Amino acid sequence: MNLLHRDLNLLLIFHVLYQEQNASRAAEILAISQPALSHKLNKLRHEWNDSLFVKAPRGLTPTPKAHSIAKQINQLVPNLERFYSAHIEPHFEQRDDRIYIYTTDYIEQLLFPPLLCRIRKCAPNVTVITRNTRGVLPRTELEKGQCDLAIAGFFKQLPDTFRQQSLMNQPFVVLANTQNQHIRDELDLESYLASEHLVTTLTGDLNGVIDQLLNQLGRQRRIMAGLSSFLVPSQIIADGECPNLVVTCLQSLAKQAIEREPKRLVVHELPLEIPTVTISQVWHERTHADPLRKWLREQIKDILSCV
Repeated sequence: MNLLHRDLNLLLIFHVLYQEQNASRAAEILAISQPALSHKLNKLRHEWNDSLFVKAPRGLTPTPKAHSIAKQINQLVPNLERFYSAHIEPHFEQRDDRIYIYTTDYIEQLLFPPLLCRIRKCAPNVTVITRNTRGVLPRTELEKGQCDLAIAGFFKQLPDTFRQQSLMNQPFVVLANTQNQHIRDELDLESYLASEHLVTTLTGDLNGVIDQLLNQLGRQRRIMAGLSSFLVPSQIIADGECPNLVVTCLQSLAKQAIEREPKRLVVHELPLEIPTVTISQVWHERTHADPLRKWLREQIKDILSCV
């Protein structure tokens, strides 16, 4: 068999080099020195009788030969990783590891109380660290291994090397103080626009999907403040200092606020037709086969699908 004379580890070297197209980052991911990486790359070149990767101003550029074999190798390596993970690491729950999750304060409040209990029971040596997405997909962090998982409802047009799983769908509702002077029994568009609004903006942009729709209708709402938190607006409205404030938020967020302040807060249907929001978790192909991270994704799916 030809396989007897092949070094299958070279496929992993190719896989990482093709993804990173940078020798320094590839060596760091592979946990080997750059001279060792250069030695393995030379073996790769000899085996394929091609340069495969040539120096460029910002790293390495694959040759046509590299591009032609990349698709199959990039499928083969993850399959081999899944095979070995399934059969050689049966006790992955005991691993001492850190997992980095980029998300929002809303998801942290919704997800982490039950999730941390499961981690402490089933994977006690795992430490979870969260960071704020700041309203964008942490693409670079996912690609470099600085982020294991990103969870939010605003990730669009993912690269081919990313995986995505829908966790839950949420409609928008309006949360208001029970003493709001503009709202009677039901909230219509006129009372919605007569109220003052708080919005959550992770990027500083106040022209969200609701404002774009209102502009199409020739209408405009009065935004009193744009906040960086999903949780703070409901607290401000419940406080009652400005009873005519409202916030348009996801249904589960409003439900939590009502449970905390049932006498001060009320939820209304949004008097506009806008699509529901899909909360998703996103990860890079490099972590797809890891059994510990796969287990964590399954726990997150199980928890949020019941919200």
